[in-house]
Amino acid sequence: ERRQSMRVSINWDRCEANEVCVRCCSEVFQIDEQERLMILVDPIPEELRAAVEDAVQSCPRQALTLES
Repeated sequence: ERRQSMRVSINWDRCEANEVCVRCCSEVFQIDEQERLMILVDPIPEELRAAVEDAVQSCPRQALTLES
């Protein structure tokens, strides 16, 4: 069974670039020089699904949303 592509969206009004998501999955999330969150991989590969789901759930500002 093949799953649909997973993507992450960022609510910029909520994101504080506190790096919780980066600590959960640095393969996907990074903070740039202007202290803005960047998504490095889109769509998210299946092998990173669990780490990205953890990052989304761990975000203290609930700024990340998974989209399939």
